[in-house]
Amino acid sequence: MALSNEQKKSYRAIGHQLNPIVTVASNGLTTGVIEELERALNDHELIKIKVSVGYREVKKEVIAEILKLTKAEMVQQIGNTALLLRRNPKAKASLSNLSNVIR
Repeated sequence: MALSNEQKKSYRAIGHQLNPIVTVASNGLTTGVIEELERALNDHELIKIKVSVGYREVKKEVIAEILKLTKAEMVQQIGNTALLLRRNPKAKASLSNLSNVIR
């Protein structure tokens, strides 16, 4: 489901305070990186990641692959940083970055 502009604005406000939790670097999308992305999305629902893989086109391809593999939605991308969302109805309120957001 596509996010409305109002939802994106709300998620960007939350994401502004977050630090990148996963970094994709020169090794690309390894199994370990994908597992960490899955864990982070399951626990936190809204995460910020850093993608430092080189040229803009490569970065776009890597982010598109991340979205495809994790079934997450991109809220925002600025430079090397992307804000990803994947709702988890079973997320623990103590870990979720969306615990105060109306679902």
